[in-house]
Amino acid sequence: MTSPKHPTLVRRTPWPDSVSRAVVTPLQPSVVYASETPDTLDAQYDGLTHGYTYAREGHPNADVLARKIDAMEGATGGLVVGSGMAAVTAMMMGTLKAGDHVVGGDQLYGRCLRMLAEELPRFGVATTLADPTDVAQIEAALRPETRMILIELVSNPTLRVADIEGIARLAQARGILLAVDNTFTTPRAFRPFDHGADIVLHSVTKLLAGHSDVTLGYVATRDAALRKSIYDTAVTLGLTPSPFDCWLAERGLYSFELRYDRAEENAARLADHLAGLGGVRVIYPGRSDHPDHNRAAHLLGARGGNMLSFEIEGGRDAANRMTKACENIAFAPTLGDIGTTLSHPASSSHRALTPEGRAAVGISEGFFRLSVGVEPVELLIEELSAGIRAAR
Repeated sequence: MTSPKHPTLVRRTPWPDSVSRAVVTPLQPSVVYASETPDTLDAQYDGLTHGYTYAREGHPNADVLARKIDAMEGATGGLVVGSGMAAVTAMMMGTLKAGDHVVGGDQLYGRCLRMLAEELPRFGVATTLADPTDVAQIEAALRPETRMILIELVSNPTLRVADIEGIARLAQARGILLAVDNTFTTPRAFRPFDHGADIVLHSVTKLLAGHSDVTLGYVATRDAALRKSIYDTAVTLGLTPSPFDCWLAERGLYSFELRYDRAEENAARLADHLAGLGGVRVIYPGRSDHPDHNRAAHLLGARGGNMLSFEIEGGRDAANRMTKACENIAFAPTLGDIGTTLSHPASSSHRALTPEGRAAVGISEGFFRLSVGVEPVELLIEELSAGIRAAR
């Protein structure tokens, strides 16, 4: 028997009762949850009651975050997982089988392209890439066994705008799942479920969390059975999100709309400024010289987003000079941070492609992607102008 003078410290201390409640969501890092009886546990697993058992199967911080993103996307039952690519993996592995075929946009994120080109074929899933700005090319790529079409509304990093309405009609007519990665546009600018998508994906790591200090993904479906299959796959593969990362991402969402609007305003001004420097090719959906400007205006309205890409002359040497001169802008293979970041797809996200493969989608050694943040735009104009001068 334990003496009162020597209490057993390994016993958990009950959480203090309070007639008031916390304003901030509590952080719950517990991996396991205790139940009263085997019957209680059975009721949870049978769906008769709601509760938590083991964090790999779900935890409160993930659910709080998922419900917030659900509200933004007009979704129900979205799932938060450990990264954006974990969301892609859970979706693919949870919906596809050997013998299926997937059509992917030919300008997806680099790791998505790798999954389509190298990973899925190892499991007997065939893949084809096609230009999502041209629904005829998507249609030509379809096969009788096509199960899914995966696109980004605004492509990474060339910022082309997919013909999502045409693709959605095509997918619905053929009984094919349409999955849309909405990381770039976010539900602030576009909600894919409103335009015929069956599955919506996010790298929460990026704009939604917004501070480059979490790694998370999100996937939601129209169909509840499909959601269950993706959930079971995520649990089996251990694609568990960190409670702390979920807590941080929820905190980031409280300022999301303010951050997005300010960054978008900055991006529009920067795009016009860079285009006026001469010798710089600018790609920004809000500009009239964008190849898909009319479609962007139809789908996004006045929302041009915070992402812009541009191309300078001079190849890799000029690219090196530019990044060195922009010393106060982080040169990093990421996007969506509260501060501006500059990336070079040829040496980061699309380095696995051959030079010919990169050229085919418009990525040269002088091609840059800029994720615009919320700094004073005058400061960004000054720094990028110095970078362009150094590149020349």
